[in-house]
Amino acid sequence: MKSFIFFCFLLCSSLQLSAQKFPGLDKSPMDISYYPHDFAHDRKFAPDKIGGADAAAVVRVIYSRPAKKEREVFGKLIPFGKVWRLGANEATEIKFYQDVTFGGKLVKAGSYALFAIPDQGEWTIVLNSELDHWGAYSYKESLDVLRVKVPVKSTADVIENLAIAFEKADAKAATMRIAWDKTMVEVPVEWK
Repeated sequence: MKSFIFFCFLLCSSLQLSAQKFPGLDKSPMDISYYPHDFAHDRKFAPDKIGGADAAAVVRVIYSRPAKKEREVFGKLIPFGKVWRLGANEATEIKFYQDVTFGGKLVKAGSYALFAIPDQGEWTIVLNSELDHWGAYSYKESLDVLRVKVPVKSTADVIENLAIAFEKADAKAATMRIAWDKTMVEVPVEWK
C-alpha cells in the first residue's frame, strides 16, 4: 500500500512538472551587438575573420528591440528631453572590454547602463554605473559616468525595430549607430 501511495505521488508530481507554463515571446526581443561584429561566434568558428582565436572584443551592447508599429516614436512614444532606457524592458547594457574613448571621452573597461535623452536636433548619450534597471524608473543622474552629445540624422528608410550596430571606422575605431523609425545617432568609439 505504501508503494502504491508513493507511486501515485510520483505520478502526480511528474504531471505537475509537465504542466509548467513558460512565458511567450517578448514583444521587444533582446539582442546583442558586438564590435567586432559577431565576435562571440567568430571567435569559435571563424577566428581568422577577427584576427585569430586570441583576439579580443572591444564592446558589446545588450538591448531590447521595441517595434515602431505605426506609432510616432520620437517626441510622442519616447518624449523629448527625458531619460530613456534606449530600448524596452531592462535598461540597455554596454560592456567595454578595454579602456576606450566614447564620444571623445575616456571610459574605463567595464559594464555600464546605457541611456539616452533624445531631442529633435541632438541626443545626450549617458553611461551610468548602476546596472540591472527596469526601464529608467530608478535612474540616478548622480551615478552617471559620462554624457556625450551627438547630432541627430535622418535615415533613408524607416527602421521598424530599434537597432544598435557597430561599423568599423579604421583599425582602432568604430562607430556605434543607434537607429529607430527615421532617426539615427552615431557615437565614435576609439581604442589603443
